[in-house]
Amino acid sequence: MTTERIVGIGAGAKELATEDMTLNIGPQHPSTHGVLRLRLTLDGERISAAEPIIGYMHRGAEKLFEVRDFRQIIVLANRHDWLSAFANELGVVLAVERMLGMEVPVRAVWTRTLLAELNRVLNHLMFLGSYPLEVGAITPIFYAFRERETLQRVMEEVSGGRMHYMFNRVGGLKEELPAGWTARARTAVSDVRSRMSDIADLIVGNEIFRARTRGVGVLTQEQILQYGVSGPIARASGLDFDLRRDEPYLAYGELDVPVVTRQEGDCLARFECLLDQVYASLDLADACLDRLAELPPGPINQRLPKVLKVPEGHTYAWTENPLGINGYYLVSRGEKTPWRMKLRSASFNNVQVLAELLPGNLVADMIAILGSMFFVVGDIDK
Repeated sequence: MTTERIVGIGAGAKELATEDMTLNIGPQHPSTHGVLRLRLTLDGERISAAEPIIGYMHRGAEKLFEVRDFRQIIVLANRHDWLSAFANELGVVLAVERMLGMEVPVRAVWTRTLLAELNRVLNHLMFLGSYPLEVGAITPIFYAFRERETLQRVMEEVSGGRMHYMFNRVGGLKEELPAGWTARARTAVSDVRSRMSDIADLIVGNEIFRARTRGVGVLTQEQILQYGVSGPIARASGLDFDLRRDEPYLAYGELDVPVVTRQEGDCLARFECLLDQVYASLDLADACLDRLAELPPGPINQRLPKVLKVPEGHTYAWTENPLGINGYYLVSRGEKTPWRMKLRSASFNNVQVLAELLPGNLVADMIAILGSMFFVVGDIDK
């Protein structure tokens, strides 16, 4: 709609008539991981309204859960957030084990905790490398992928997979750890920690990076709570909440879990929160390796019947995934397949807040804000 606006320069002076413009960002690849569409309403170069439009990658995982048995659904669960595959598997097996009342061998508990933290570092390194790329810094992604490859090597050795590990099983893990693997994992953790300064020194003090991110895209705690945003994005706005510490699962109750927070809630705070979380996760990985070295030999999984049926009932298992809270609501009617499995993915909630976050910002800042939200589109569409 064409409007005229009175401005305060001279008597009766008028601003030129303008029209709002609707701009579609996508559904190609807007500097993020997957297919997302944003419908923006622009007043000049400033965003006045934003609508995230999702569903272009929808695969119906929740319905596919219902026609696969409790062993087969793990292969579906680890794919919605392809950067957090091991963590995705955990929620499913924890829910099923809770319904079965099953005790998992202690070596499996500590190994799961170790692998979950290594997977967290892999996830964060991807965003620590790709986010600077989105605002014009090319070099950090090469350093980030060097560290990712160091950890991928030990993850691939233990599981056989580089992205979709399929190493969790109901009752424990797929198989025993390879001989000497813990020593190689300890070396990988030490190497990554010693080289993380290459990324930090290159980016954190960079004047251009700080100018593009400081004070840009500020999320308030009220918005965080209203939209159910979680993970590093929420903690960068001062929300001191982490399931590993506040509702421990696996071996986290026996570990001192550091929760990294910031108060500013802007793009820079989200990046710094992610960077500090890498150091925290590497420390947790070392603690798990120390405990594994002290444990006596023993089983790493439980023997299961040929046909696994879960007793009738329901449960909700949630975990602190790398990108935020991931939850599975499992309903069973005593059969070998779930009657219903509802997935609460971190990215789905985190991306909804863009409708409030983007308006008022310049188009030039949109990519900087979008990249700092650290989401995976498959995790949104499920």
